[in-house]
Amino acid sequence: MRAFPAPAAHRVPSAVRVVLCWIPGTAALGLLLACAAGIDPAASAASAGDGGASAPTVVSGHRSVMPAAAIPARRAATEFRATRPRIVPREAWLAPGTPEPPPARYADRVEALFVHHTDSPNRYACADAPRIIRSLYAGQAGSRKWDDIGYNFLVDRCGTLYEGRAGGAERPVVGAHTQGFNQRSAGVAAIGTFTAGTPVPGAMADALAALAAWKLGLAGIDPRGTALLVSSHSMSRFPEGTDAVLPAVAGHTDGYPTHCPGAALTARLPAIREAAARLQGR
Repeated sequence: MRAFPAPAAHRVPSAVRVVLCWIPGTAALGLLLACAAGIDPAASAASAGDGGASAPTVVSGHRSVMPAAAIPARRAATEFRATRPRIVPREAWLAPGTPEPPPARYADRVEALFVHHTDSPNRYACADAPRIIRSLYAGQAGSRKWDDIGYNFLVDRCGTLYEGRAGGAERPVVGAHTQGFNQRSAGVAAIGTFTAGTPVPGAMADALAALAAWKLGLAGIDPRGTALLVSSHSMSRFPEGTDAVLPAVAGHTDGYPTHCPGAALTARLPAIREAAARLQGR
């Protein structure tokens, strides 16, 4: 039988083979860099196909006009989180039979913590704090007909933190503590009166710092920094609709014309901010 030679193979030029080999690796590297920068790869690919137009980048469900390279990595928001302090649940101070409040309202995050004082006597046994909170609740939800106690948290002179307003201590519950700036903030009330010359208990200051470190850390906020909040009421220090730059750990007086939280506690806020930042590892 006569043997016929096999047909000659079509050889791919070496230059073309090099290019083909590079395509998968380059695509994979591009996706890796996109994930490291916190970019949605699908959104990035979609905008690449529209002729190079500068389309907004989608990040965590929000639209941003920042160029992709300027968007920080996702880990930056969680890098400085602090341990959650012990918080006594509201069930521990509520009177039996207290009616359930209406469903809580939520913001998307908490960017500021407003510090208050309750303007009540300082000489109390810490074991009596639940009764004091019940009295505050009765004044706000009872006499004033509010839907719940206004403060998200309260702290006694022994440094015990209490959950105030319902909705979940770890969630961004909209409170009723600082008129004009309840959105994207939380309020904590120091039980007592801290006018000029009144000692602020060290345990109370430490608890305020621990709360600020944890609560603001959930959104990656530096307690020593500032927050941009929008006033919702002209009775605040800023007309309704005004962008206000306020301390991330603010006194009630920063947002509303009042003497609260008292001159003594206001004077301690810089040290509380620094302590909170240290707890976040800054």
